[in-house]
Amino acid sequence: MGLDVIKCKAAVLWELEKPFSIEEVEVAPPKAYEVRIKMVATGICRSDDHVVHGSLVTPLPTILGHEAAGIVESIGEGVTTVKPGDKVIPLFVPQCGKCSVCKHPEANICCKNDLTNPRGTLSDGTSRFTCKGKPILQFLGTSTFTQYTVVDEMSVAKIDAASPLEKVCLIGCGFSTGYGSAIKVAKVTQGSTCAVFGLGGVGLSVVMGCKAAGAARIIGVDINKDKFAKAKEVGATECINPQDYEKPIQEVLQEMSGGGVDFSFEVIGRIDTMISALLCCQKAYGVSVIVGVPPNSQNISINPMLLLNGRTWKGAIFGGFKSKDSVPKLVADFMAKKFSLDSLITHILDFFLWESLTNRGKKSRRMRERQGWCLGFPFPVQSLQVEHLRSYYENQKMLCISCSTGATLYSKSESSAFFTRELTFARKKDQRQSYYNMELLRPLPGHLK
Repeated sequence: MGLDVIKCKAAVLWELEKPFSIEEVEVAPPKAYEVRIKMVATGICRSDDHVVHGSLVTPLPTILGHEAAGIVESIGEGVTTVKPGDKVIPLFVPQCGKCSVCKHPEANICCKNDLTNPRGTLSDGTSRFTCKGKPILQFLGTSTFTQYTVVDEMSVAKIDAASPLEKVCLIGCGFSTGYGSAIKVAKVTQGSTCAVFGLGGVGLSVVMGCKAAGAARIIGVDINKDKFAKAKEVGATECINPQDYEKPIQEVLQEMSGGGVDFSFEVIGRIDTMISALLCCQKAYGVSVIVGVPPNSQNISINPMLLLNGRTWKGAIFGGFKSKDSVPKLVADFMAKKFSLDSLITHILDFFLWESLTNRGKKSRRMRERQGWCLGFPFPVQSLQVEHLRSYYENQKMLCISCSTGATLYSKSESSAFFTRELTFARKKDQRQSYYNMELLRPLPGHLK
């Protein structure tokens, strides 16, 4: 018996500089050597934002997302590495195991990747998504901003069945990219001094990698001082803000480290900070790694003597890890408590208002599916606690004035296992009660006053 087309909700990007549109899409069954996955957890990565604003080019319309975890729903003919029910992580860097890159012990960008010359398709040149009768293209062979996706078998890794998907989804991109840049690409040494430019989620993962490798000093560099406490929590020994100094930051770091740091990492994606990261290295043996993704139209111009003296300038995607081999091992290390991902997670949110989530992306990195309804269809819904919430109570429905969301209300005692948002409202004059939003319904903008 053949597999059915699945209809589900997805966030479609139709045009650049436009909000995502929540659409019903059709997800075709997997073909030979393909896997259809029910997405459980996904993250908003900076690279997804680059696509929205046109600095990272991919064909449109598309379903973005590439940092995720889910459960295999079905498999195509010939698939042997996963089966329905397996927990998996999609791989935006595939590993075919046959090309010259896959066979090289130190390389990881498989020749069948969709990074260098994006087509927006799976390996057979077609996509499995359609919407309103039109094909919707894939992103990096993954597309995880959807309830279901289809990937090539070479672009999925089976992971520990006990792993918490809302945490290990980070291993699908952000954590692995940063952690691997330190331990595998730079090969940070015991007792060394490191500088990390950019203390977002990937930058913090670099810090964790430097600490794991035994670095004695890890200097975090960021213009946002609010990030310093978290950076120190995961391993930074000190943090500095370039805006606090009159001289170039590379000179500050050279003075702090007695002539230059041993290893530096640029995790922002700016040309100027890439050069600063290179210059802050010890000129005879320093290693600088480009981790951040810059706009693809920009070029770097430097004096070759900066390298001729002995510096090494490197770059890598996905932390240099061979994806299919390394992801299960990284998940196993996480399960063995060799590193923690909790410090990288500030919010666990449910999908509901895509524009709101993407605008919050700098602070809110993780989203997890919950039971809920959006516009009459099952879809993960937003879960945010709103301060000073104001609302109207109508016929057992709640209308949140803050976000125009209607909700069916239940008391906490009626559903103690399900908590998304506490709503406080005036049911009667001078009587306030707290309820819990179990089921989000259609927004009711007409009721706003």
